[in-house]
Amino acid sequence: MDTAPLSEPKITSLIVESFAKDFGECMEMDVAIVGAGPAGLTAARILAAEGYNVSVFERKLAVGGGIWGGGMLFPRIVVQEAGKRIMEDVGIKLSAHEGYYVADSVETVAKCAAAAIDAGVRIWVGVAVEDVMIRDNDEVCGVVINWGAVEAAGLHVDPLALAAKCVIDATGHDAEIARGVLRKIPGARFNTDDGAVPGERPMHAEIGEAALVGNTQEVYPGLIVAGMAANAVFASPRMGPIFGGMFLSGERAAEVAREIIERRS
Repeated sequence: MDTAPLSEPKITSLIVESFAKDFGECMEMDVAIVGAGPAGLTAARILAAEGYNVSVFERKLAVGGGIWGGGMLFPRIVVQEAGKRIMEDVGIKLSAHEGYYVADSVETVAKCAAAAIDAGVRIWVGVAVEDVMIRDNDEVCGVVINWGAVEAAGLHVDPLALAAKCVIDATGHDAEIARGVLRKIPGARFNTDDGAVPGERPMHAEIGEAALVGNTQEVYPGLIVAGMAANAVFASPRMGPIFGGMFLSGERAAEVAREIIERRS
């Protein structure tokens, strides 16, 4: 088969034009999700499959959050019965061990990401969310983004802003978006005991797993916390390499996002 000679400018134009087209459709989203770990990818997949315009922003060049490392770089993760259903929905193979199920970390990330993309999610890697947008009554209504490389280099480069009907903080242990809201909005308080972000407690897998879905909620108008960000906001324990609660938290975050979108529509 004859092929045209390679043209470097053509390759560049294809990349830029394709990126611009997709990025242009993210100016006004239904849901902006910060962090492409298990909770963020699960929430994104569920919402996109229902027809919502969803983007996930991940500052690193790889999605998956804490899944890749398994337990201490052994590339395996564990779930219990409750989280098994969500993993099977995307075709992840699980081996049973007396009430526990073991999955391969690499397969888990690959299939979660592929399922989200197939559902219509746009995943933007190398893009950091450095702030949120606010409007009436200081409600969160979008994200402020910049290249992760700009952030890492400590350069002063003005960001861009994208509108969203709600934002999900799935940034993990640091709960970066939630902390930023408290720091930057005068008088902002969350519905926690002291209104702050106390951070997660030491490891207690059973309590941490049990608390995670309940902690996944709208903590400030337009802002949902999910995954380990939720446990950090509500001072629940960390769980280590057991991930069922993370997937269930993503499912719950999708439910809360629907409620916010309906309220704001």
